[in-house]
Amino acid sequence: MQAGTKKFDLNMHVARLLMDEPFFASISRRIDKSPSTAIPTAGVKINPDSAQFEMIYNPDFFAGLTDDERRAVLKHEFYHIVYLHVTSRLPDGKMTKRWNIATDLAINSHIEHLPKGACIPGVEPFTDLPRGMSAEWYMNALPKPKNSEGEGEGEGGDGLPDSLDDHSGWDEVPDDIKQVAKERLKDIIKKSAQDCAESNSWGSVPAQCRKKIMEGIQTKIDWRKVLRYFVKTSQRSNKSSSIKRINRRYPYIHSGRKTNRVAKVAVSIDQSGSVSDSMLASFFSELSKLSELAEFTVIPFDTEVDEDLIFVWKKGERKQWERVMCGGTCFNAPTDYVNGSGGFDGHIVLTDLQAPKPKPSKCQRMWMTTPEHANRPYFSTSEKIVAID
Repeated sequence: MQAGTKKFDLNMHVARLLMDEPFFASISRRIDKSPSTAIPTAGVKINPDSAQFEMIYNPDFFAGLTDDERRAVLKHEFYHIVYLHVTSRLPDGKMTKRWNIATDLAINSHIEHLPKGACIPGVEPFTDLPRGMSAEWYMNALPKPKNSEGEGEGEGGDGLPDSLDDHSGWDEVPDDIKQVAKERLKDIIKKSAQDCAESNSWGSVPAQCRKKIMEGIQTKIDWRKVLRYFVKTSQRSNKSSSIKRINRRYPYIHSGRKTNRVAKVAVSIDQSGSVSDSMLASFFSELSKLSELAEFTVIPFDTEVDEDLIFVWKKGERKQWERVMCGGTCFNAPTDYVNGSGGFDGHIVLTDLQAPKPKPSKCQRMWMTTPEHANRPYFSTSEKIVAID
């Protein structure tokens, strides 16, 4: 430990500082915090070896702050992580002072009691800038560098001050490490946001930020990954004898075995009255994309499953969406059908999630819905919920 780092141990105070901030407290528990005099104030970054987020802070700097200021700095650093500033691709592919300032302005619009030197919209030298805009908006509004190469930004030309915290290292982490960290972060934010949503307590996080946070963790559907997921977690596979492959253990004595792992997927579509025509149309649009890759069985349902309406959507086929049912909602109906069939490896349910929690599924089950309903499901589940735009 470097000299002077014993003056203030942030880990001893962080729980007290964030007592009234449940969202940030949940994020904080999952972020390592290390003292260092190598930076003047504080900063967050990705550890390139572990792909984990960490916060570095100068103990001398924190020792000189009030509790309100310490809390504000903590929230500032966690907002950088939550807003994906650390993991997103940098504008023009490089770190610049304008981007540093722009991200700070976007964050500090929502934080009170920041220490002196923080970049705040409406406060000198940013008196002409409104609060509540995105980092990209602020970047475009800030003075541009005088030379085309971007060198010397903020020095004798545009008059920009330094940012309060340290942003070094954001552009030094390989993209593959950033992607791993980003996926881990989405899981952290999702768990923290769900806890806050269930307790209806976000602390000082304003509604505008909550919306941005939830938008940032929505998953874009990659059907190839969905199919790989079902194949990987499948408990069965189709096996057949083959003379094309030599048995490695008993060559030329026993025939080889060829294994074709092809997941048999069931897709249940909620056609209850609470599912709008536009939502139903978006469900069918997603299934059209899936049909480019695989064959699957479609199971329309409301409070029951009518087996006469079940059909196989063959690979490459195109179909128009249609409503064939319009009752209430019972997730046990498609679950019973899939469980009873005994031949499915995966079960995808497209729904608005507005019904009680169903019985367990015998095969892998995941849920797909709109972002709005994904944020406010009727029941809690550990099964994967994917939001469709």
